Amino acid sequence: MGLLYLAGAIVSEVFGSSMMKVTAVNNSKKAIIGIVAGYALAFYMLSLALLTLPLSFAYAAWSGVGTMLTAIIGFAIFKEEIRPATVIGIIILIIGLILMRI
Repeated sequence: MGLLYLAGAIVSEVFGSSMMKVTAVNNSKKAIIGIVAGYALAFYMLSLALLTLPLSFAYAAWSGVGTMLTAIIGFAIFKEEIRPATVIGIIILIIGLILMRI
């Protein structure tokens, strides 16, 4: 169940971060509600995940996978530049998470 809460926390955090970009690009005041809701839900679900998962892994996965998904959204939706160093960093991040879980 902890991994399910962690997945929800990651998705919520990515949503909140994406709404920050929407606010910056479109000067949309309504997106601020998405930021607050996304982060509030993310922290709540992360706290539930921590009831069964180790802090070190949960936080690394939350921030790392969130960073990876946010980068992918930046590439796909906001047409940000895909740089080789970014791709290499994401691969290293995934390897690090796998090593933490072994």
